[in-house]
Order: sequence, then structure tokens, then C-alpha cells
Amino acid sequence: MERLPQSSRLTWLAVAFGAGSCALLATVGADARWLAALGEEIVEKGSIPSGIPYAAAPSMDWVNVPVLGELTFHALQVIGGDKGLLLAQLVVATAALILLALGMRALGASDAASAAVLMVVFFAAAPSFIIVRAQLFSLVLFCGALLLLRAEARSPSWRIWLLVPLTALWANLHGAVLVGLSVAGAYLVFERFRREPIVAAGVLTSSTLALFLTPAWGDSGDYYLGVLRSEAALRGEGMWAPLSSHAPFDVLFVALAVPLVMFALRFGLQLWELACLAAFATFTIHAGRNSVWLICIVAAPAARGLSERFLPEFVPRRRAMLLCSWVPAALLIAGVLQPAPAGGASDLIRDRAAALAAGSPILADGLDAERLALEGHRVWIANPLDAFDLRDQRLYLDWLDAAPAGDRLLREGPVILVARGSPPDRRLARESSFRYAGGDSHAVIYVRKVLYAERQADVRRAVVFSATRSVLRGS
Repeated sequence: MERLPQSSRLTWLAVAFGAGSCALLATVGADARWLAALGEEIVEKGSIPSGIPYAAAPSMDWVNVPVLGELTFHALQVIGGDKGLLLAQLVVATAALILLALGMRALGASDAASAAVLMVVFFAAAPSFIIVRAQLFSLVLFCGALLLLRAEARSPSWRIWLLVPLTALWANLHGAVLVGLSVAGAYLVFERFRREPIVAAGVLTSSTLALFLTPAWGDSGDYYLGVLRSEAALRGEGMWAPLSSHAPFDVLFVALAVPLVMFALRFGLQLWELACLAAFATFTIHAGRNSVWLICIVAAPAARGLSERFLPEFVPRRRAMLLCSWVPAALLIAGVLQPAPAGGASDLIRDRAAALAAGSPILADGLDAERLALEGHRVWIANPLDAFDLRDQRLYLDWLDAAPAGDRLLREGPVILVARGSPPDRRLARESSFRYAGGDSHAVIYVRKVLYAERQADVRRAVVFSATRSVLRGS
């Protein structure tokens, strides 16, 4: 049996630092609030809506699978608003780091090596740890699945059947369940099948069937195919964009991930782990959103490989640990106490856009489209984009890229809300049929000229309402 490290002080200090950094830096990104908006609709109506009720673009054929995720995001939003989502991100990120630390300890990595790798993992996959998105719970579930699979690789037992309920739960939360199932499949096919072929086949079959234990039942497959065949995925845009030398987080990931992969290979990976490493390295190159799964896969073996020569076991002094512990504690306290960072347009600008729209759909980009939907306003299209017809997805992405083909979308609504300085903002500033109707440091409103004068009274009422709401929030 491999010797386990006797000390874990540095490891837990690294976990605490990651938690404190997450608390201080976390923000709510696009691809988060739409779940809360749909969850609210489900609670109010008592049923799962057909399509996307807050969007004007046709979406009746969409299969809604992650209903549990939508209800969970709605509950978090009701309990604490954006702060509730940020606290959930803090809990999930901390839990993921703890699970990775337990996996390193189980492989016999030294305390210093485990701490160093945890820090590298946090910074290499920083967007996944500090930005609230739909994959919130997938991060901790993936790390839990890895811990289970590696424990089974060392000592096979009945616990492998836990993959089935884990897959069923995950399928109802987020589509990244396919990532977890692919890793589990690699273990079952390349490792467990040689020892217990009947058990391996049974677990793999049952886990695959568990993908369909959602409110959509047999139609769940259409949801997964829709995500993988979406226009954003086909184009490689947004979160589906490939790694780029122009993206700072991508450059940081490559700089930190390459040494970890080398240390993991130095330790020695089993066949199923090598298959996952090769597959996810390829996936990450083609879609940077997969980088977090790759870095989590190599974390534990990299810590063991690093500890064998460069960072052997040692026990830090208690006084030094006590002094250092003030840093993550201060970060955590500051992060929890600070107000939730505002993203996108201010309340005043969103209210003004809604008043100008007077019930007609608002054409908005990314973050603001989701915030408008959550506030009960109607938008033309928003996340989840894969819910809509490919033609409408294509039009919307063309418009976001300020491509001429996207100009056809301007006919769909009289009011447009875009991020200041974005490609659509620059293109609309030159569009003769629209005029500037207000903005702040983050967003700009454009309105079709023929409607602007007619709706000034509605705008004035919206300004008074927004100012009153701001005062009440402040009190």
C-alpha cells in the first residue's frame, strides 16, 4: 500500500486560498440567469413550459432537460439574488478543490506538491472557478466522479454502481454530464472490463440509460444533440471558441497545464487515464471550455509526480501557517461582505429600454438579454441559444459579430440594448434608421427613429420608477 502523507496543512491552506480568491473575484456571467428565469416560470405555472417563454424567436421544439438546475438557480436567485449565486459558486469551487485534494492524498502526493498543484489548477481554470455559469454544479460532480473512479481503479468494489445515481442527478442539472459519462466509460472499457466484464457492461449500460431519467425521458437525446450541434458549437464561438493566443486566460492555461501534464506522465497514467488525457487535450484545443476538465484529470497524478523529486514531504511550522492563514481568511471575509458586482447595463438603463420597447421584444446581447428575461421583460432571443432554430441562431451570432448578414435581425425589434464598445454598438452608431437613446458606462440603447418620440412619456415614467427602486434597495 502506498504511503499517505502525514501532513496536510499546506494543502488545506491552498484550498482556503482558492476559496478566498473565489469569494473576492466571483461574478455572474452570461449563461447563468436564464436558468433562474425558466425556473421561475416553472414554479409560477406549475409545469415545464414549451420552448423559451421570454423569447419571441420560435423555440417550441426545444426539449428542456436540466429542469432541476433551473429550479436550483431560481431558488438561489430568490434567496439572495446575485449574491445567492455567488455564494453557491463559492461553495461549489471549495468543494471541488477539496475533492481534488483528497484525490491527491489518496495517490500519496506530498503536502507541498498537493498545495502547489491546487494553486495551479485554480489559476489555470480560473474562469470556471470564479464565473457563475450553467455548469456550476458540473465542476464538483466531475471532481467527485474522478475521485470515485480512481478509488475503484485501486480497489474495485460495489461502489462503482454509484455512477448510476450520480449520472441521473447530473443529467437533471447540466449537459456536461456527457463529459462525466465519457470519463467513466473510459475507465469501464479500458480498466474494469478486463477484471469484471459483466459489472463493467452493467454499470456502463445503466449509466447511459440514466441520462434519460429526466422530465424529457426518451427525448433527452434531442437536447444533448441540440447542444452539440448548435450554431455556436459548429462555428466555435463564445464558450465554444478554440484556445487562442489572444485570450489571456487561454495563454495562462497552456502555460500552467503543460507542466502538470508532464508531471502526470512522469508519475505514470493508466490506460484509461491516458485515453482521457488524449481526448480532452483534443477537445480543449477545439473548445476552450473543456480546459477545466483536462486540468482536473491530470491534477492528482501531477501532484504525485511532482512530489517524487521536487517537493518531498515536509511539515511547515505552526507559527508560519498561522501567519499565512490570515491571507485566505481576509480574502474570504472581504469577498463575502462586498456587494455583488454589477455586470451589464444598470437598472436605470434596462428599465429605460423596457419602457421604450413598450412590450415589444428587445434585441439584447449576452448578459443583458438574460437579465431582462429574469426581470420579466420579453427579448427576441437569449440563452440557451440551442433552443432556437439554426437560422435564428445564425442570425443572432452574425449580429453579435456585426456581420452584414446579421442586419436582418434589426427588423425584429424597435429597441436594441448592447454592450458599449461592442461590434454591434459600433455598427448601430452608423445605422441611419436608429438613434442613440441613452446609456451608461456598460451599455447603450438604440431605438428605431420613428418610435423614439412616441415613447418619451413611457421613458420618463421608467426613470422615476427606476430611481425609486434604487432608493428602496439602498435603504
